[in-house]
Amino acid sequence: MENHETILLEARQITKEFPGVKALDQVELRAYAGRVNAIMGENGAGKSTLMNILSGVYTDYEGVLLMDGKELHLTGTEDARGHGIAMIHQELHLVPFLDIAENIFLGREPETALGLIDYKQMHREARQLLDRLHFEADTHTLVNDLRVGQQQMVEIAKAVSVSARVLIMDEPTSSLSESETEVLFQLIQEFRSQGVAILYITHKMDELRQLADYVTIMRDGKYIDELPVKGLDTDHIVAMMVGRDKGDFFVKNSTVYADPFVALEVRGLSLHDNSRKGHDVLHDISLQVKHGEVLGIYGLMGAGRTELLESIFGLHAHEVEYAADGGCFINGQRVTIGSTSDAVAAKMTLIPEDRKRDGLVLDMNIRENTSLASLWQFLTHGLLSPKKEKAAADDYRQRLSIKSHSDQQLTRQLSGGNQQKVVLAKWLLTDPDIILLDEPTRGIDIMAKNDIYRLISELATEGRAVIMVSSELPEIMAVSDRIITLCQGHLRQEFLRKDFSEQAILKSALPQTDNTISYI
Repeated sequence: MENHETILLEARQITKEFPGVKALDQVELRAYAGRVNAIMGENGAGKSTLMNILSGVYTDYEGVLLMDGKELHLTGTEDARGHGIAMIHQELHLVPFLDIAENIFLGREPETALGLIDYKQMHREARQLLDRLHFEADTHTLVNDLRVGQQQMVEIAKAVSVSARVLIMDEPTSSLSESETEVLFQLIQEFRSQGVAILYITHKMDELRQLADYVTIMRDGKYIDELPVKGLDTDHIVAMMVGRDKGDFFVKNSTVYADPFVALEVRGLSLHDNSRKGHDVLHDISLQVKHGEVLGIYGLMGAGRTELLESIFGLHAHEVEYAADGGCFINGQRVTIGSTSDAVAAKMTLIPEDRKRDGLVLDMNIRENTSLASLWQFLTHGLLSPKKEKAAADDYRQRLSIKSHSDQQLTRQLSGGNQQKVVLAKWLLTDPDIILLDEPTRGIDIMAKNDIYRLISELATEGRAVIMVSSELPEIMAVSDRIITLCQGHLRQEFLRKDFSEQAILKSALPQTDNTISYI
């Protein structure tokens, strides 16, 4: 495409190989001054790999980078920052046991006249950055104590703290609330007005329309095209991304329950924060889900969605910080879920929100991760059988379309969508009757999402009970048979599928004075 915009950073004929995989093949990309170039493609298309080259994470590749028309050879991330290139990572690059301020200025700490770290100045500047993002957390808070969405805000603050000429954003809104997303979009407009070039990876069509001037399409590690967004047809974008049209997307069929009985019932569940007397994270939650049903849970950031699933799964049963109470009934029988082991024994499973931290051992391969929750299945005379493990891993690689060169590939090397599929494979091997899904499609591409939507539908058709948390309202409406909304730890409202309405569901998730549940 002929383009007369000012190019700040350009990638030409970039090729990058990992053992057994060509991640990038002759790829091109341009970053324009004062413009947003969105990069779209399936997980595994090579988007993040390319961004890691532009930001100095990977320095071994074929091809040429140009900055202001001059060839650029980056030696690392510090060198990239020195050239005015900063990146907001989707998969968070933070040190969990350092505080917020220390993470923001890691490697760039302000110093006193004696050459020591000036902590007072560092926390003062961190506070100014967080205020700009309308993020009220204490700068002394350890990153490990923050939720994923809050950690994403720290990642954004870290990038904003650098006076960047080129700002790379890899799915920056994947964990953000609506209000946090709005703040980020305002910042992007500020950067554009200052002439900053922005490269923005996204899977969301509404973000593309709202933010981008251009879109660069990638597929299977190759550059497909760069086009102006104005007037561009969504079906055309999808066809370039995935090689098929929008008609192949998931459409939920009417559910026919394999069993009309209640699989899981929760009565009067509350979660108390022991560090804040009188403060409950969850307030007297009661719900039920039937065999063959998908129950969606929707709420804004801080509503208690993740805590609800964790409490049902027994994660907070014996913690010092929290205390949970309430009743749990499976197939009509009261059960005590005093630990995650109790939950698994009751044929329940939880797919966590943070797949890297809580779902996978990144330096283990696909086979090892797949068998991790059900090792007893792969024992022969008391010894682990690699042959049995491989057969199971290969079966799920095929069933879930996990893109990988073999079962020996490290999960660290997989795209986000394929990592999520490995987490699903691991827990499906336990043959659960009740499946809890916490943001199962966070940060993955449109076709990987559709693979997971179809899987959820298939699991329900098999008679399994599914509870799914999502912060994306169109998604939760697409896959659910019923939706309940949460607000500030209270159960607000229940919607049957025939009554789904974006406006009504969102309204019920907003803070109100009445804490009672109403049924439509």
